[in-house]
Amino acid sequence: MKFISALVFLILAAFSTHAQKMSIAQMKIEIEKAGNSPLYVKDVLKKKFKIDTIIVTRTNHFRSLADSLAYKGQVKKVYGPYDQNNGRFLVQILAKAPNTFFHLSQIFLDTGVFSRRFADSMANSIIDKISSGKTSFASMAASYSMGGESQTQGDLGWVAQGVLIPAIEKELTKRKKGEIFKVWSSNGVHIIMKTDDPRKDTGFVLAMRVFL
Repeated sequence: MKFISALVFLILAAFSTHAQKMSIAQMKIEIEKAGNSPLYVKDVLKKKFKIDTIIVTRTNHFRSLADSLAYKGQVKKVYGPYDQNNGRFLVQILAKAPNTFFHLSQIFLDTGVFSRRFADSMANSIIDKISSGKTSFASMAASYSMGGESQTQGDLGWVAQGVLIPAIEKELTKRKKGEIFKVWSSNGVHIIMKTDDPRKDTGFVLAMRVFL
């Protein structure tokens, strides 16, 4: 038993010495090949790492590098290196899980600016004009929406379940593609168009950061 233990120690030591001489490019290849990459990073590379759970909230607008990598990255693939305040790190996508996403457009009227009565009247007028074909949702959003979506002609893109105002999400599950409706919140009135039917896409990602 002592001989076997000593042999295992020598093998691990040899792997560790080899790992210290690896270039970053070689390190990335070896992490991708490892059956258990966190264990490989810990025991062979002797590197610190952190495993993060990333929630993808939108599939077309990303708040950070982490969000973009989480959605676009391939499972097992190692990306980087990236710089941070206290050093550099690699990122490996370990696993992905699906969520439901809604594609919608919005025109938001802020009751902090308009009275509730005026906002309601304006919302009804906007809906009537769009429904009658006198104008388009995109045109009305660019002209009247008081949210950031005015820059995208109302398009909010694909938004994950659990991110939207619950009342909007509830209505979306009942409405047909192309329907326009309004929902009130504490901030104002939201004129919503269901742009597409819901779909499943990457919603949750497990990623490992390896600190170099």
